[in-house]
Amino acid sequence: MSLSSKTIPELKTMCKEKNLKGVSGKSKADLIALLEASSVPPSLPQTSTVLSLDALLNTVSQGDCISSMKSMPANSIDMVCTDPPYFLDGLGDDWNPTALEKKGSSAVIGNLPKGMKFDRNQARKFREFYTKVSVEVFRILKPGGAFLSFSSPRLYHAMATAVEEAGFEIRDMLGWIYTQSQVKAFSQDHIIEKDKTLTAEQKQALKQVCRNWKTPQLKPAIEPICLAVKPIEGRYIDTFQAYGTGLLNTSDETKVGDGYFPSNILTADPVEETLDKVFLVPKPTKVEKGEYNTHLSVKPVNLISHLIKLFTKDSAIVLDPFLGSGTTAVACKHSNRKYIGIEINQEYVKIAEKRLKDA
Repeated sequence: MSLSSKTIPELKTMCKEKNLKGVSGKSKADLIALLEASSVPPSLPQTSTVLSLDALLNTVSQGDCISSMKSMPANSIDMVCTDPPYFLDGLGDDWNPTALEKKGSSAVIGNLPKGMKFDRNQARKFREFYTKVSVEVFRILKPGGAFLSFSSPRLYHAMATAVEEAGFEIRDMLGWIYTQSQVKAFSQDHIIEKDKTLTAEQKQALKQVCRNWKTPQLKPAIEPICLAVKPIEGRYIDTFQAYGTGLLNTSDETKVGDGYFPSNILTADPVEETLDKVFLVPKPTKVEKGEYNTHLSVKPVNLISHLIKLFTKDSAIVLDPFLGSGTTAVACKHSNRKYIGIEINQEYVKIAEKRLKDA
């Protein structure tokens, strides 16, 4: 039974049995975090000690990715493919699903779905955080190694800037297109209803005037992926011979649709016959994700496999520092690549391990 199904008294009893202190007055989310922290699986050393890469291959470890990457040797990773926190409302580097569920709606606007609060500081915080991540990724990637990062359209600029400032060359922006998503624009009815300066008649009249006007948010249909590359050494062929990186795989295994050359647009749902032949990549089914998978943003295995095959050779080493529920590791297993997964959340580590066992 998961901790989230326990009552606060039950959680406090479990804390007492583990001799954990300071539980008085704690919320359910805090108690769960305390219990999870007391029973973490083995993690990568959070020190500056450099490990042998062989000890990390095909493993999923719990830990902070920046500290964990510091333990990896320089110029040792062929590709980094990851889906980091987007730094939207409640989705920063310190987010956890239990606290997010407890939070419910936005702290500013009631009944606003998670991730939809607008804050001018989000881009700054994201850029600062991702610069630190990118500096470590740059160090451990081989020359010519690809760094692919998913992002939200609203904060993509902060991600790309952070990646570029770390020393990478931005080579392209890939667009993962989908048709099934939540409309995020919302009406002003709830704001008008709470306005104490208006009479009931005035509220009704204003609602009528604003009935077709919503906040300036279009229905999301694209998720940008930043394609960055660590600068090559010498010529492309020199880097490819020395490291096996730097060039794009255009063999049949990366062709899309009816044998088309891979493009920077990928669709996730059938849209139109011609487009589907060129761009279509399936979204994850519940079976693919695992019935037990509670992650908020699971990427399709086929999409990640496609990206991995584009930029790496067989047996290459792919790192995902924000592994989530394990899609990158599963894709590597399907694609004959080696993986290293780092994930800070214990629940997702367990899900990733189960998905890999089932893969």
